[in-house]
Amino acid sequence: MTDKDNKNQTSSQVRPGDKPEDKLSNFGQHMGYELGQWSENRATVILTIAECHLNRAGIMHGGVLATLIDTACGYAIIHNPDPSKQRRAVTLSLTTLFTAPANVGDTLYATGIYKGGGKSTKFLSCEVFNQHKQLVGQGEAVMKIF
Repeated sequence: MTDKDNKNQTSSQVRPGDKPEDKLSNFGQHMGYELGQWSENRATVILTIAECHLNRAGIMHGGVLATLIDTACGYAIIHNPDPSKQRRAVTLSLTTLFTAPANVGDTLYATGIYKGGGKSTKFLSCEVFNQHKQLVGQGEAVMKIF
């Protein structure tokens, strides 16, 4: 998927008058990620790696990848087309696999997908690719929705 494709998805998923940054927490705004495609059971979070995202080795800190996985999974289960019926979620468990480094200037696309679950406990997975379609990491989440 190209940057242009993701921008087209973003504009097709956000309702007129909505600003994607209004959907983000203060933490999300601080991290610098944006909400791309967002629909029932699926969400993509996009982040371009900056100096502040690096560890002492000069590559993306693992906590940044964990944040993207957690955030994409959370958005995948809280989507509701009716803004008066907001959903909330908390993470019960999160596993991550780091498969490739990310460097300053890389753009990452984390896509969380709902896999199943009961009334309040949900199971999700996420893959994170860079702009070259290389898998940078993946994860699984168990979340509680309320």
